[in-house]
Amino acid sequence: MSARLLIKNVRPMGVAEADILIQHGRIASIAPGIAAEGVRVEEGGGRIAIPGLVEAHTHLDKSLLGMKWYRNEVGPKLLDKIENERQAKTDLGIDPALQSRRQALQSVTFGSTHIRSHVDVDTVHGLAGIEGVMHTREELADIVDIELVAFPQSGLMIREGTLDLMRQALERGVEVVGGLDPCGIDRDPKGHLDAVFDLADQYGVPVDIHLHEPAELGAFSMEMIFERTRALAMQGHVTISHAFCLGMSDDAYVGRLIDDLATLSIRIVTTGPASRPAPPVARLRAAGVVVGSGNDGIRDTWGPYGNGDMLERAMFVGLRNNFRRDDEMDIALDTVTAGGAAVMELSDYGLSEGCGGDVVLLDGETVAEAIVTHAPRALVVKRGRVVARDGRLEGVA
Repeated sequence: MSARLLIKNVRPMGVAEADILIQHGRIASIAPGIAAEGVRVEEGGGRIAIPGLVEAHTHLDKSLLGMKWYRNEVGPKLLDKIENERQAKTDLGIDPALQSRRQALQSVTFGSTHIRSHVDVDTVHGLAGIEGVMHTREELADIVDIELVAFPQSGLMIREGTLDLMRQALERGVEVVGGLDPCGIDRDPKGHLDAVFDLADQYGVPVDIHLHEPAELGAFSMEMIFERTRALAMQGHVTISHAFCLGMSDDAYVGRLIDDLATLSIRIVTTGPASRPAPPVARLRAAGVVVGSGNDGIRDTWGPYGNGDMLERAMFVGLRNNFRRDDEMDIALDTVTAGGAAVMELSDYGLSEGCGGDVVLLDGETVAEAIVTHAPRALVVKRGRVVARDGRLEGVA
């Protein structure tokens, strides 16, 4: 890691031009005309500087990047995709260490400096995914921070032994306990959510639950999440990913759910989905709810889409929420920067003095232009070290 780095002539968040000095992995100064001797200098050329992008929801263990093209003929139901993927891991020989490394490195080229990955835990593959992603996390620790979620995708209550595997994952250092559709998958919402929150309480870790369940069914599960958040005083440590029920047509009901989300400081993560009802990002933020974003699955057995670019994901969030004004596009950027950082509970994130030295340079006259064009990132810096330039890794084997 370079001890000192000076990035000259950039526009932090697209406003007035300044220089950024990073020392010992942290931002030491942001001001015009910084002079320093014995410092590596990078010329920003008037580009926009933002803090590192945050991938707050993906699945590093099962991307097919770099593998032979997968012909997708999977059925339409969620369970079809889950069962197919569980078998495909064996049939295709998916190596979670190799595949997570491929995806993480590609994400770095696009400017992601933090990644939260939901990693499958099930009775067929055990903790193989956890072990693989942990290997990648250690190997790439100098260029990207990776956080793991123990994710019981195949079911928690319906597959005996999964709960014990979840405990083992947390004991090995997984930072977050996950859950999935307590009604639709386990068909035991009380049992599922009690187990998830008991694990979180026992190990002192946050919760991140995939909630695909639509409309009133999803709202019912969400209200059960509220109950447990209150009972265990877990305000600020619970995330609901997808939350499709917040896009239902009952506006008054959605309003009540949003009020509770704000009161309990429960975070929402959205992909800005094209084919499902979506959480209303501007309305949530106006109520004080933190909203982050993620790419979810990238080029996997569920679908052929995705590349790891969180700036492109900000564009998808903007499209899904009908963001057209430049100030609305600032909201889209927030979901992939500060919003995602709040979801991951990062304490030193941002673009101000004292924050971690993670900086990304974007081409564009304004933030809105940078998002919609999402040109290759001119420079990606992790804790003061240049890790990618012009869309290519630098100094990484």
